[in-house]
Order: sequence, then C-alpha cells, then structure tokens
Amino acid sequence: MNPPPIDAAAPRPPRRRVHTRARLLAAAGELFLTTGFAGTSIEDVCAAAGYTRGAFYSNFGSKEDLLLALFDAQATRRMAELEELAAACEALEPGERARRLVEALVRVEPAETGWVLLFLEFRLVAARSEALAGQVAEHDRAVTRALADVLERALPELVPAGADAGQAAAVVLAAREGLLARTAAGGAPAEELLAATSAVLSGLLGR
Repeated sequence: MNPPPIDAAAPRPPRRRVHTRARLLAAAGELFLTTGFAGTSIEDVCAAAGYTRGAFYSNFGSKEDLLLALFDAQATRRMAELEELAAACEALEPGERARRLVEALVRVEPAETGWVLLFLEFRLVAARSEALAGQVAEHDRAVTRALADVLERALPELVPAGADAGQAAAVVLAAREGLLARTAAGGAPAEELLAATSAVLSGLLGR
C-alpha cells in the first residue's frame, strides 16, 4: 500500500509525541498479545510504556482506538509483504503463481497466531457495541481498499472476470478470517484446511 503524499506545508507532530505514540503502541502490542484485549487496561499500557494517562489520551481516544491502530499497522506490513511476493513470483507459470499468492493471502504464520486470536476477541467485543462495530467496519473497509489496490497493481490475475478488485479483496479477506478462526490451534487439520482453501480459491481467482 503506497503511503499518502506528504504535504510539505502540513504541520508535523513533535518528535517527542511520535516517540510517545510508538512506545505506547509497542507496550500495548505486547500486553494485548499476552493477556488479551479485555484483560489489558489503559493503566496497564501506561505503566508498561512509562507514561501517564494524560500522555495516553493525547495520542489515543480509547483503548479501542489504540488496538485499531495496531491492526492498521499489521495490515500495512501485510500488504507490503504481498507486493514483495508478487514481484518474486513473476516468472512462475500462471497457475502456480496464483496458488502461491492465494496461499500467502490466507496462510497464518506462527508469529501471527496471537494477532489472530486478538482480532477474533475484539470482533466479538465489537459485535455488542454499535459504536465499536462501526469502527471495526471502517477498519475492514480500509483494509479491503488497501488489498484491492494491491490486487489491481500487482496481482490482477486474482481478480476474476465479472468482479472488481474490491469484491475480490472482500472475498479473500472473509475467507482468510474464517480460516483463521478454524486453524488458530495449528496442526495437521489446519494444514489440510489451508491446502483445500488455497486450491479452491486459486482455482476460482486464478482463471
């Protein structure tokens, strides 16, 4: 996903604030992954980062905003990895290229398992709050737009005839999330389901 153009005239946040935000995000990421969203408080994050609640609220409106910022960062990294993989697979036969790219889209690496569980927990929390559900829906739309942009620029063969990149992205992300929910424990059953999902999706999307 390409970064937005930089406006030279726009005011930049003070370097100290950028550093504070980064430390809060890093501390929150570790806490959320070890104790979960519900088990982590704003006070916990502040204590781990070495800041006060005032510093927290000067950067984030709520614990939910903080977690969504972490999810946004994860999604941005994921899009960059997909573009790199697309470039690395350019010389492959089309069917094999499609299979590898689809598997990369849906596979969950061991390092991602904690994030998967965290996102599933957060989605369940959001389902009980109309306001939070709206924030999650906006996050989903942003990730879908970002993936659609990657599909258009780097993976056009994964956009089937009769559909646009946005629709293809929405289907891939929905399939990935369902797969994550069923394979978080890993093991042979997870690999079998991943192989089946990759075979079906690459067959449908890579035509």
